[in-house]
Amino acid sequence: MDQQPFRKNSVHSGQSVNAIDTPALVIDLDAMERNLRVMQRFADQHHVKLRPHAKMHKSAALAQQQIGAGAVGVCVQKVSEALAMAQGGVRDIYVSNEIVLLSKLELLVSVFIGLESQNIKISIAVDSLEGIRNLAQALHNVDAQGSAQIHVFIEIDVGQARCGVPPGDAALPLAREIALYPRLHFAGLQAYHGRAQHQRTVAERRATLAQVMQDVQRTRDALKQAGFTVELVTGAGSGTFGIEAASGIFGELQAGSYLFMDADYAQNEADPAQPQFEHALFVKSHIMSVQPGRAVCDAGHKSHAIDSGLPRVHGRGDDLRYTSCSDEHGVLHGSTLPQLGEVIWLIPGHCDPTVNLHDHMIGVRGGLQHGVVERIIEVNARGALT
Repeated sequence: MDQQPFRKNSVHSGQSVNAIDTPALVIDLDAMERNLRVMQRFADQHHVKLRPHAKMHKSAALAQQQIGAGAVGVCVQKVSEALAMAQGGVRDIYVSNEIVLLSKLELLVSVFIGLESQNIKISIAVDSLEGIRNLAQALHNVDAQGSAQIHVFIEIDVGQARCGVPPGDAALPLAREIALYPRLHFAGLQAYHGRAQHQRTVAERRATLAQVMQDVQRTRDALKQAGFTVELVTGAGSGTFGIEAASGIFGELQAGSYLFMDADYAQNEADPAQPQFEHALFVKSHIMSVQPGRAVCDAGHKSHAIDSGLPRVHGRGDDLRYTSCSDEHGVLHGSTLPQLGEVIWLIPGHCDPTVNLHDHMIGVRGGLQHGVVERIIEVNARGALT
């Protein structure tokens, strides 16, 4: 008798949420779509572009859904993520990260050139002369006779202390270098402060972003005095986008986590300047052991990321707490423990790396308790690390 290949979580559209095996990554589609509409409406009302970060959901289908709602395109961080999005039909992709190796840039350019007839637009961030020169060389190597342009954003370090040149005059040599190559178009500034997204109080985030605005304005002024036009300043995240949108400086928002929201973002003090979002991403798990003083579920490190903290148990308040985990186990403590075999729903601490652990996300319509499976959403860019 021939053995059938094992299928992970072989649930089908139309089945009850109860048919989903555990552990599984589940999207509450109703909550997700409310989040999508709220964010797009906010961007439209504030006359800023929305370019959500697809590194969060890593799904071309969800990227297309965001674009269909009004987003101008998506951000990614890796060439392989850009490739996954392009293969999934996304036609406006910004690699908001530094890519300096010629081999990687040639791959990026080959994707761009191969789909140019479909009006694909590729942009990239830079913070070095070498990165600019290698990008120009890659265009020449892959498409010497072509005329298509790649849009280039100069990244400035606005406090993240990661990539980016210092604010101010340090951007000038990069702008001058970009201007040497007709097929490179200076598109503006990348200014993203990642740590600010998770500062807990509104006062902290506003103080940090006030400095960001000064840094961006100083850089824009230096470029203007040197004869360069800064067409666009792009950045922002789900923790601060309300501040950037009201600044009059940022023209594009890169928020990504708003679509799902995670347990870490839930710890932020709510900012009245921006709308609030619902949790829409969950790990379905069940209780596999109950012992004196503790219960154990079947969702550990292999099911969710804990770099931003442990998951929260949905719908149980502080009565049941996820306190520690190993590869396949999660230990829970509380005044009222769940029963053996009981289903619990976990809100991941950090949605981005949690999604990267799964091949598919299961979209459920009608709620987590009585809903029905509507979609199986492929994580196209899972493991897209290069």
